[in-house]
Amino acid sequence: MAKLSTDELIEQFKGLTLIELNEFVKAFEETFEVTAAAPAAVAVAAPAAGGGDAAAEEEKTEFDVILEAAGDKKIQVIKEVRALTSLGLKEAKDLVDGAPKPVLENATKEAADKAKAALEGAGATVTVK
Repeated sequence: MAKLSTDELIEQFKGLTLIELNEFVKAFEETFEVTAAAPAAVAVAAPAAGGGDAAAEEEKTEFDVILEAAGDKKIQVIKEVRALTSLGLKEAKDLVDGAPKPVLENATKEAADKAKAALEGAGATVTVK
């Protein structure tokens, strides 16, 4: 098996759906007994400590998808929340019941737009911040 470069790996990941990427991350965490959440928290905290003026001038690259209301098709919205996240049934139901709540945080513009479209397609009211 040929070894892929970092750039080649990134290109492969770009072709995955959010669900496929989520499944990959879970498998990676289980295989190597690591958690992807810790480095992400450090990366998010670092820019905040750097000062607000420089960050305010940059174009926004991270978006939060907020579920405002589930609407009348709550079960479909719960299914979409589960598809977009790694939450179990109870956690997804609690998130939907507790709206407004963030479904995705620090997502790319493309991922945020896809999530918003999926949730709105299920009948939810969604905002992207």
